Amino acid sequence: MKKLWMLPLLVMCLLSSCEEKEEKLVSGLEKENFESEVAGKQIALYVLKNNNGMEVCITNYGGRVVSVMVPDRTGKMTDVVLGYDSIAAYTASGENYGALIGRYGNRIADGVFTLDEVEYQLPKNDNGNCLHGGPKGYHVQVWDAGQLNEKTLELTYLSKDGEAGFPGNLDIKVTYTLTDDNALDIRYDATTDKTTVVNLTNHSYFNLSGVEGSKITDHLIMINADRYTPVNRQLIPTSELAPVEGTPMDLRQPTVIGSMLEDSFEQLAFGRGFDHNWVLNAGGDMAELACKVISETSGIGLEVYTNEPGIQFYTGNFMGRDKGKHGVAYPHRGALCLETQHYPDSPNHPDFPSTVLHPGEKYFSRCIYKFTVE
Repeated sequence: MKKLWMLPLLVMCLLSSCEEKEEKLVSGLEKENFESEVAGKQIALYVLKNNNGMEVCITNYGGRVVSVMVPDRTGKMTDVVLGYDSIAAYTASGENYGALIGRYGNRIADGVFTLDEVEYQLPKNDNGNCLHGGPKGYHVQVWDAGQLNEKTLELTYLSKDGEAGFPGNLDIKVTYTLTDDNALDIRYDATTDKTTVVNLTNHSYFNLSGVEGSKITDHLIMINADRYTPVNRQLIPTSELAPVEGTPMDLRQPTVIGSMLEDSFEQLAFGRGFDHNWVLNAGGDMAELACKVISETSGIGLEVYTNEPGIQFYTGNFMGRDKGKHGVAYPHRGALCLETQHYPDSPNHPDFPSTVLHPGEKYFSRCIYKFTVE
């Protein structure tokens, strides 16, 4: 009877032990390394899990996808996106790993566009152009987060009129859902109180090989597109929708990425590799495959579906300057990006699909990154 007083203590210890086990993430990330405050707003790491054991970690700092754990052909859980181990590393870095991009993803020439006869000047942060909404775009903002359930995270943000030079108060909701068919479904919703331009996307850096510090030059890629938008030396579209036929831009059949990168094609020289927008054949049909990437090393495949008219394929041409998770040095071409989008510089190209959003209208964009085992 004298030992009965110990029972509550033992129960508490057991519960504490269970909680600790539940907090252990498949990715090896530690939540406490993401608990911080920026501009008076709380930052945290949010974890999504599905019924297959897949795990996705996201922070509300920039809406960044920090890790995506998927099984390879042997069943080993493998992290297929690049990033950092802590929020301190993200805030100190100028990289866009996993970030939510806006108000306008990609480039706007000279950082200038005209809307309703009013000229708007944006920050210039890329060779005299505005890239990804400028240096203080959505990738460095703290979003309000609400985890709706084990598989769904909702982020909201009010981008105020005049922020980074863009007109209108833009009320944004981004919903990340991890499905049981191993897909990360990203939905973007927005409304404005003043005519503006919007082009939201995700900037995850993918490497499917499961080999830390490796390059993506051995990955296979297929992009379902007959045309692309050629660019000038500053990577601004020329307004042409050029055929891919007979060029290294023809990725309609699975192609080894590295086999094209050394081609003496002017567009590849301009981008130092692939950094271009493809005009998708799907025409916004979510049921039609837009793009697929495969690593024969791991057997992991990535399928992309979207309602957007274009996709930017980038081959890590400016990588090779920092270290990421687990202290791994990320090499040149250490990852690839697949940013579903409207075309770059669309506000200055009347013939491109419009990115204008009026009051009373609803902006909606959707991207599905679905992971498979080949």
